[in-house]
Amino acid sequence: MHVTLVHVRVRPESITDFVEACRLNHLGSVAEPGNRRFDILQDAADPTHFVLYEAYASAADAKAHKETAHYHTWRETVADMMAAPREGQPFSGLFPVV
Repeated sequence: MHVTLVHVRVRPESITDFVEACRLNHLGSVAEPGNRRFDILQDAADPTHFVLYEAYASAADAKAHKETAHYHTWRETVADMMAAPREGQPFSGLFPVV
């Protein structure tokens, strides 16, 4: 399984709009054929810090995600909301086995 943890720092005044943009991206992402999980996490200690947990069956599925209309809409919508560039960390998912 191909997993990416995407850390995003959002400007405080943009939190509500960022959450809504992520909700819409989440709905599109979980409908993708190779998607296994697409979680949006907000740091309990720092509400401007989010982590997107993206799990796909393969690297090709994760790459295909970045070609979807909902991903492009999300990327364009949140670009000005970020306090710093987002950072993705790739992982190999061991369990559960898909």
